[in-house]
Amino acid sequence: MSDYVLDLSGIRKTYRGGVEALKGIDLQVPRGCIYGLLGPNGAGKSTIVKILTTLIRRSGGDGMMLGKPIGDRETLQKVGLLPEHTQFPPYLTGRQVIEFAAGLQNVPSALTRERTDALLAKVWMTESQHRQIKTYSKGMKQRIGIAQALVSDPKIIFLDEPTDGVDPAGRREFRSLVRELREEGRTIFINTHILSELEPIVDRVAIMANGEILGEGKLDELRTEKTGYVVGFEGQLSAKSLSKLQDGDLEVDGGSVRLPSTNALDAQPVIDLIRQEGLVITDVSLKSQSLEDLFIGLVGGGSSPPPVPGNSVQPPRIPQA
Repeated sequence: MSDYVLDLSGIRKTYRGGVEALKGIDLQVPRGCIYGLLGPNGAGKSTIVKILTTLIRRSGGDGMMLGKPIGDRETLQKVGLLPEHTQFPPYLTGRQVIEFAAGLQNVPSALTRERTDALLAKVWMTESQHRQIKTYSKGMKQRIGIAQALVSDPKIIFLDEPTDGVDPAGRREFRSLVRELREEGRTIFINTHILSELEPIVDRVAIMANGEILGEGKLDELRTEKTGYVVGFEGQLSAKSLSKLQDGDLEVDGGSVRLPSTNALDAQPVIDLIRQEGLVITDVSLKSQSLEDLFIGLVGGGSSPPPVPGNSVQPPRIPQA
């Protein structure tokens, strides 16, 4: 069995008029991880998901999903999907949406009720399950959307802009849920243009723009700039010490010294020198390039809302067939 749930090679999509939405995408997604596809609107993120779930046809390239060629019907039964801008019939209740999705996914009737109960608890919607969709907030609709994507007990779940328009509390709940799904052994593939959604939870990330992957890997692997120890201090360095630090290719900026090293031992001589000057050490920390800095460096623009703390709530697991 392959270690990858997705293995894509040269995936292209060209629309009428010669518009290239995807320009030869190569992508490998390991099993059991949270994988983030990050890029501005129009980058081609949703196009990839639509091809993988056979909503549209690719123009070229090959790919495997869960060990089978893209489009394999049996494999699609193991896939969960929450598309961007999903609309459910407003007259249905939240519970009815999940049960309807279960019927479309051929979930045995004996399991449907039990699984629906578990999913409603998992997405914090048990108390609101009998209300009509038209009475739900944006966040509540997204919770039901995630629940219906999980009703077939999928191995891989595609979430396309899952928190767009959701309030901070809802985003915090979303991150908690995604972590739980990973612990269950599932692979979660998240498309988003909201940087703060990915940084606290993602295992790997691909940064995309204009139909191309500009960078891919673990965040620590991609953060190649401005990574290293920073030593903060109070006071003024002597000209001799300042010259010594600068001769060592260290960056001195006011009351801090930045080292191009992640080895704590390399910071000791700097600390010793500052102490010999009789100055007070105020901070020693390992700084890394933020996802926002990485994104802007590759794409050339973008912004990120502030991150929101995690949530430790642990709802029940989905019953297995």
